[in-house]
Amino acid sequence: MTKPNPGADPTNLTPFTIKISNETLDDLRGRLKASRWPDEVEDAGWNYGANLSYMRGLVDYWINDFDWRKQEERINSFNNYRIEVDGVGLHVIHQKSSNPNAIPILLTHGWPSSFYEMLNLVPLLTNPEHFGGDSTDSFDVIIPSIPGYAFSDVPTKPGFHYGNTADLWAGLMTSLGYDRFAAHAYDVGATIMSFLLRRCPERLIGYHTTAPDNPAPYLGVGSEPLSRDEQTYLRQTDLWDIEEGGYMALQTTRPQTLGYGLNDSPVGLAAWIVEKWYAWTEPPNGELGDHFTMDQLLTNVTLYWATQTINSANRLYFERAHNFWPIGRDETIDVPTGVTRTMHAVERPPREYVERTFTDIRGWEDFGCGGHFMALEEPQLMAQAIRQFFHPLR
Repeated sequence: MTKPNPGADPTNLTPFTIKISNETLDDLRGRLKASRWPDEVEDAGWNYGANLSYMRGLVDYWINDFDWRKQEERINSFNNYRIEVDGVGLHVIHQKSSNPNAIPILLTHGWPSSFYEMLNLVPLLTNPEHFGGDSTDSFDVIIPSIPGYAFSDVPTKPGFHYGNTADLWAGLMTSLGYDRFAAHAYDVGATIMSFLLRRCPERLIGYHTTAPDNPAPYLGVGSEPLSRDEQTYLRQTDLWDIEEGGYMALQTTRPQTLGYGLNDSPVGLAAWIVEKWYAWTEPPNGELGDHFTMDQLLTNVTLYWATQTINSANRLYFERAHNFWPIGRDETIDVPTGVTRTMHAVERPPREYVERTFTDIRGWEDFGCGGHFMALEEPQLMAQAIRQFFHPLR
């Protein structure tokens, strides 16, 4: 059994209360009311991008019904802090379990998401006995905001990439008093974790992910030939890149140009973000409202708007593309790993593909439902999968 470290209360861990100014909210509402809408071809659906009818309805709700103060109150009901690590200020939620034998777990969000996506997991992990689980499977939950997102500092010097964030995560967990810890991540959070898992594997109790394709394995000279299933999967991801990868092409090449529009127009910002929540969640002809409420979608978008962090979040794609080094054939990840696949097609690689990188897979299962933003879409299932994987590693 892994003996947990109860965690410390470092002197630079400062309680943090989120309070967006009335001026910011009034300005937002005024901009929404003054929106100039684009045209749309007949029967476009979501094929050309964010659907006009849906966006009009979402913005109408944003103006007339969405209550940011209610969402703000809920976020502040968790233990929010600011802490400085290696000169970078981080926003972090640090919620301890009532179980003294709980183990720490670091949860890292993705793009275009935020720490908010992970909040529904907190009570399910800190006190699972209240939700049909066992108290012996409890965690102390740590949810930091990636630098450049929400209430963490915004890096403004060139060259700051996800590897730098991995170093900050290691320092954060040390500052909180945790020598060893569990982790769960997906999307760019999984990219961050790929550095951490390789640089200090001895600190990880185990790693759980819904993005087993990240990091991609070395497939160059000297690697094993691809299986038929692997070839099929890579063809599928190539097609996805052609159909879905426009956002990535812009964010890895000219993010600043994109930033002017997204930082100035809340409707443009919402369309840029919500279209991905639709495309990476929905089955064909599905309804976004079947998976997320407008309050959930708009809370995430409002966080980006109020903190003016869409440009800095997007810019990290540029830094990833221009600062990563090639993956070597021996750069495997040997930490005990649990994989749970959603129905998001490009996050369903065959096991042999994943085993090229992850050498110690202890768990492999399919949800049979859900998409990219699983922590908010199906938090009960997500928490159950995390608890189940880490149970024998305690």
